[in-house]
Amino acid sequence: MNIIQDLEQRGLIQQTTDEEGLKKHLSDHVVTLYCGFDPTADSLHIGHLVPALMLKRFQLAGHRPIALIGGGTGMIGDPSGRSSERQLNDEATVSWFSKQIEKQLATILDFEKEKNGAVARNNAEWLGSLSLIEFLRDTGKHFGVNYMLAKDSVQSRLENGISFTEFTYMILQSYDFMNLFEKENCTLQIGGSDQWGNITAGMELIRRTRQAEEEVKVFGLTVPLITKADGTKFGKTAGGAVWLDGEKTSPYEFYQFWINTDDRDVIKFLKYFTFLSLEEIGMLEEELKQAPEQRLPHIRLAEEMTKLVHGEQALLQAKKISAALFSGDIKQLNGEEIQQGFKSVPNVQIFKESKLLVDLLVETKISSSKRQAREDIQNGAIYINGDRQQDLSYEITENDRIDDRFTIIRRGKKKYFLIDFQ
Repeated sequence: MNIIQDLEQRGLIQQTTDEEGLKKHLSDHVVTLYCGFDPTADSLHIGHLVPALMLKRFQLAGHRPIALIGGGTGMIGDPSGRSSERQLNDEATVSWFSKQIEKQLATILDFEKEKNGAVARNNAEWLGSLSLIEFLRDTGKHFGVNYMLAKDSVQSRLENGISFTEFTYMILQSYDFMNLFEKENCTLQIGGSDQWGNITAGMELIRRTRQAEEEVKVFGLTVPLITKADGTKFGKTAGGAVWLDGEKTSPYEFYQFWINTDDRDVIKFLKYFTFLSLEEIGMLEEELKQAPEQRLPHIRLAEEMTKLVHGEQALLQAKKISAALFSGDIKQLNGEEIQQGFKSVPNVQIFKESKLLVDLLVETKISSSKRQAREDIQNGAIYINGDRQQDLSYEITENDRIDDRFTIIRRGKKKYFLIDFQ
């Protein structure tokens, strides 16, 4: 099975400019391809994973991927898929974001591979040195305004307004493709479905500027917009975006995001995001039909994605935290694992000192009054690090602090509180 057939069976191709021509091109050559990532934050989020993993799929198939960091285009802002203009960041911020994103991509792509090692490029290298006159004369003249207005990325913004800054984004991205074609022999650009207009514009620029030469073969391919069966936006949780940076979204939270995938989406996501064979995914689909309560596809999806993004040790830690929270055996966790597992629960910081449980419940507002605190304790509603405590005279001491810092108090079945002793 060739790479295009595999991508088709996984549902990963939205559009191609010339599918048969691309298949032949890929079978006849080691193809250099690229995908762009604009640095709009100091981390990628899981919405970036499909195009990043597409680069990896092509690399595994023997081709050479370029991860293009948009240090130049990131100063402008892509209007594609947006209803309003982005807030522009200054050059220092964009430069910092670019470095962080390049580090993350290096964990996904193999930059050390001898024959077809991935490379990172930053379009600030060539866009930053362009003069306005040079840009308008040599590149801008190839773009008709009517041609640009017809593109979806522009059309969708005309009603709400689009600035000239954003309007030129298409030309800048086209210049990227032309530059990589000339300098790196890059003949394929991939991206999300919202990038189709920008990709085809780049192909047109290459053809126009190289029209005196023999036929130029360049191609474009887009991946579909990821949708969830329940209609909610993929990659968003109650806490916001799911980031690839472990400091912004902990490995445990990352693991939980995937394991909580809707049954209707899990097989599709296994095809989109993992490198499991289609045969193995088919077996997992059958497991889901036969024993849905075991959630084996969900577990496999969470394991594969957490290991891919955060590594084997982070996966083991995420599973350990999950098992401890499920069983209620909090005491087996260390301080770092406590912080990951209870990141989203109410957090109260107090001084290190021994105090009666009744007083602590009131001080931290877990119980509304001493009377309520006593009732909660007597009724068996209070748990200290997973153990029920019904002694009204119980005193919280250093013995209740995990790593001499954290105590987890549970009130009732689901209300957790993290006490952080400073």
